[in-house]
Amino acid sequence: MTVVRSTLPDEARRVSSEALQETLIDLLGLSLIGKQAHWNVVGPRFRSVHLQLDEVVSSARTHADTVAERAAAIGVPPDGRPETIAKVFSLPAPAEGWLRDSEAVEVMTDALGAAITRLRERIDATEKADLVTQDLLISITADLEKQRWMFEAENHPRES
Repeated sequence: MTVVRSTLPDEARRVSSEALQETLIDLLGLSLIGKQAHWNVVGPRFRSVHLQLDEVVSSARTHADTVAERAAAIGVPPDGRPETIAKVFSLPAPAEGWLRDSEAVEVMTDALGAAITRLRERIDATEKADLVTQDLLISITADLEKQRWMFEAENHPRES
């Protein structure tokens, strides 16, 4: 059953829908990683890292909603179900239990870096298929790069 018919050609819609679905999974996963770290962070920088984690979670959730709505707009039902995320999610995540502030920062830096790398691949993939989706992915990448920079600055110089 097709509820929304896209103005994109079938191949362009396929490329865009794959990029959007993969991005949705990464963003929902980032929000979960961020909350897990937020709840378990400890250490002398607890408050600043705790608040910064909430910024990432809020940003990831907002972007996830925009990505899902873009997918729906091109006639593809977004899939953010827990079982879908659990099945395919692969960004670096924190270990179970309490998390030193420096470890939380490192986990977020690594997870954001991995998400950014994948977003850049999707930006390239959507260049000819759908400039609107590409533009959306570019803006999300810019925001995640800013978040990553802020986390990376927290652990400078890197602790061993």
